[in-house]
Amino acid sequence: MIALLPGRLFDGAALRDGLAVLVEDGLIRDLCPIAALPDGVIRHDLAADSLLAPGFVDLQVNGGGGVLFNDEPNPAGLARIAQAHRRLGTTAILPTLISSDAATRGHAIEAVREALAAGMAGIAGLHLEGPFLAPARRGIHPAEAIATPDAADMAALCAAFPAPMLITLAPEIVQASYVARLAQAGRIVFAGHSDATLDQAMAGFDAGITGTTHLFNAMSQLGSRAPGLVGAALLRGHAGIIVDLLHVAAETIRIAHRVMGPRRLFLVSDAMSTVGSTIDRFDLGGRSIRLSQGRLQDAAGTLAGAHLCMAQALRHAVQDVGIGLEDALAMATATPADAVGLSRHGRIAPGCRADFVVLDAGLAVRDVWQGGVRCAAR
Repeated sequence: MIALLPGRLFDGAALRDGLAVLVEDGLIRDLCPIAALPDGVIRHDLAADSLLAPGFVDLQVNGGGGVLFNDEPNPAGLARIAQAHRRLGTTAILPTLISSDAATRGHAIEAVREALAAGMAGIAGLHLEGPFLAPARRGIHPAEAIATPDAADMAALCAAFPAPMLITLAPEIVQASYVARLAQAGRIVFAGHSDATLDQAMAGFDAGITGTTHLFNAMSQLGSRAPGLVGAALLRGHAGIIVDLLHVAAETIRIAHRVMGPRRLFLVSDAMSTVGSTIDRFDLGGRSIRLSQGRLQDAAGTLAGAHLCMAQALRHAVQDVGIGLEDALAMATATPADAVGLSRHGRIAPGCRADFVVLDAGLAVRDVWQGGVRCAAR
């Protein structure tokens, strides 16, 4: 058994002082006062100014480490993406497939299935973002990939899967009976890339939608007489939000946080292949995407995901948006875990995975532990 002794810890709900975390066989066994550590425990004394938090949980990871999941929907690609984000403090990801054809979706599902069976560190499930989206709100998603689901699609999506599978769709494009069928099959359904009216969005939520993908971006906006999907999202379910200060203004993020609170609103990176790598361009659906001044865009100026990791999003939330540290930490850990039912992630509590990020006083990543093993130094 080992014990991690931080200056302070965040347990998924609150900041706490004077506690050690006991770890054995990759799991958290207990929290105890530092003065009452059991005999024989191997101590790991962290810096006095350190903050120990659950490893970040990111539900929207398109790529990292020079790899785009769409281009390499296989276990090797997944391993490189997970490794890149692990170094940046994220210990659980849903690799995210941008709208593609049925064959690529099949490869992605099988790749994640294989990774899960092999116990690949960091892979916690799968996010299929599209292709059942509104053409008018597709953003950077390839136009030729946008579709409406048929019987074969539904059969593939509803087949047994051993972990959370998040599906982003437009509720005005996918009929409510299909949404209900996905939910009954255990899929987590979010609304996104949608031009839905409030009534259409609410019908989707009534059918089984439980959240919204990248709030405010690529969706019908909040108006005085037409609340749109943004209005529905503020009223119902969870929502991810990209806090890079490019996708959403700080003031808008602050409003969403005040309305939804830290138990419904959570951080996502929407990371692309540039994150955790030195590359500054890649191709997506035949279009060249370039990184310039922190912004990923095509030649027309359309945003193409984000050059962002969860640690950066956390710092922006606290230092630029003004969200309190406890709330922001919850939005990067416990809340996304809760949104997709990852009950052993996102918290420092007995029985949870021993996945941790160690932050310094400026919220920069100092160290990472995964499954009870220090891995940042590898």
